[in-house]
Amino acid sequence: MGTVLVVAEIQNGAIREASYELVAAAQGIDGAEVNGLVIGSGVGELASEFASKGAGKTYVVDDAAAENYNVDVWSKAIKAAAEASGAELILIANTPTGWDVAPRIAAGLDCAFTSDCIKAGAGDGGYNFVRRVFNGKLDAEVSTSGRTVATMQPGAIAPFEGSSDGGAEAVSADLSAGAKFVEIKVAESTGVDLTKADVIVSGGRGVGDPEKFPEIIQPLADVLGGAMGASRPVVDAGWLDHPYQVGSSGQVVAPKLYIAAGISGAIQHLVGMKASNFIVAINKDPDAPIFEVADIGVVADLFDIVPALTEAVGAAKG
Repeated sequence: MGTVLVVAEIQNGAIREASYELVAAAQGIDGAEVNGLVIGSGVGELASEFASKGAGKTYVVDDAAAENYNVDVWSKAIKAAAEASGAELILIANTPTGWDVAPRIAAGLDCAFTSDCIKAGAGDGGYNFVRRVFNGKLDAEVSTSGRTVATMQPGAIAPFEGSSDGGAEAVSADLSAGAKFVEIKVAESTGVDLTKADVIVSGGRGVGDPEKFPEIIQPLADVLGGAMGASRPVVDAGWLDHPYQVGSSGQVVAPKLYIAAGISGAIQHLVGMKASNFIVAINKDPDAPIFEVADIGVVADLFDIVPALTEAVGAAKG
């Protein structure tokens, strides 16, 4: 296989863990030569670090124009690095940045594109990918030919922890941009902060309707001294506000105890809670993906199990 270009993201002055997951995916492709790309201002040291931790030869676009994310700047930087490296596969994390820039890169290079992948491998004249579909109930295999841009779901594979030879090499690019960065605004935090909860009881679409959350889910959270959470479909339906959402597009949590009731376990949700110390899953579907990460799996109706748990814990405490 040809060269795989791994695009790093920087968050709070460090390369994100998701970028090292991309490195692991690239290193797992038979015959691939792995190269990295770091974009930013004053990022020479980060590029050298990325190169030594699995990314191999790492291209760096170090320019004041790239200090803050700008889709025009990133598009030009990635395209320049792809041409310099001769990359046949460009891997980008499936984050808001990836959602924004990856399709533009594919369109600009007139090449294949696939998103939200959990596996990547060599194919016949191209690459093979696996994506989870139908809310995580099925895996779809996608094959591409020729140059490809793909985004990988954060948390789908473990980050690369080895080392590699290679240094940072500057790549020049015209970073003039139509879009202009103005400022960063951080929304004021409102509602529940699930990241601080030792116990979280989350409900999914299996709860049935919004009225059941205060009737079924909240009482168990209360008696356990924890907080109530939810899956993305629940929030998308307007049953609960976004601060309750657990997952890659919500809050990433690691409580001592995580109880998932009526949640099938789409990869986006698993990413947000699989680091929990102990996971209990309650679902009527024995093939629900949530059971893959659960320490205890209960194949039953949540309306039978959750109230019984609430009663039993309350009796034990009382």
